[in-house]
Order: sequence, then C-alpha cells, then structure tokens
Amino acid sequence: MNPHGKQAETLAAAFIAERGLRIIARNYRCRYGELDLVARDGDVLVFIEVRRRADNSFGGAAASINAAKREKLLKAARHYLAELPAPPACRFDAVLLTGEPPRIEWLHNVIEE
Repeated sequence: MNPHGKQAETLAAAFIAERGLRIIARNYRCRYGELDLVARDGDVLVFIEVRRRADNSFGGAAASINAAKREKLLKAARHYLAELPAPPACRFDAVLLTGEPPRIEWLHNVIEE
C-alpha cells in the first residue's frame, strides 16, 4: 500500500472511531479483494471503503467506487461473514478524503445488497 493510502485509512479509522464505531479489522484480504476497514456500529457490522483523491475532477473519490469495485467488496464481505458463527446485520459505508489537508466525508449504505 502506498503511503497516501495508509495515511488515508489511518485518518478514516480515527474519524469513524471518534463517531462511536469500533474498528475490528483493517486491510482484511482474501482471494476476492480487500476490505479497508471493518467496524462495529452497535450491533451492525460495517464494511468501510476508504478513497482519497486530490480533487473532485472526474467525479471525485465517490465515483471511483464503480460497479466492478462494488462487486469485489461484496465478495470480500461474504468471505469475511462466512468465517463468523452467526452473521450480524451489515452495511457498506465509504469514507472519502479530498484535497490537502483532506476534507472527510462519510457516506452510509453505499452498496445495497
């Protein structure tokens, strides 16, 4: 992972932790892809995709979560859930960082299954 990506994930993890979520995994990797952050929001398991962009040209960070990326995230999440004894309620969020210093935006339920 490049230094900017690692820094973005560290900032995103701190941002959501300050808002009450508990990080339970970082950079979960499997054959289907990677989950940047996995957190608990009460009883809900939250899979969090972190994206950083210099600016909003070409749709910005949100636009980079395209259909192919969403499919990879779903497959990786299913793999993660298969390892649990009883899968909890889940959602997919995104933490977007734009500019320098980064402006942080937290989007809830970015993928519906």
